[in-house]
Amino acid sequence: MSNEKLVERLERMYPEGARVKLIHMDDVQSPPPGTLGTVDLIDDVGTIHVTWDNGSTLGVAYGENKIIRI
Repeated sequence: MSNEKLVERLERMYPEGARVKLIHMDDVQSPPPGTLGTVDLIDDVGTIHVTWDNGSTLGVAYGENKIIRI
């Protein structure tokens, strides 16, 4: 799938303002699993930028990290 098509798909799945829940992120700076957040935007490489309720703004790498829309 091309990056453009992936970004379009992600924008439909996680539109700006969508609420999400973190399931898994393999990063020492990641919020704990179960943390809720709000989608800010999806960049041109498919990173889902989230403002987490705990104050973190660490982006979600699609395919490596796992979130669900709530």
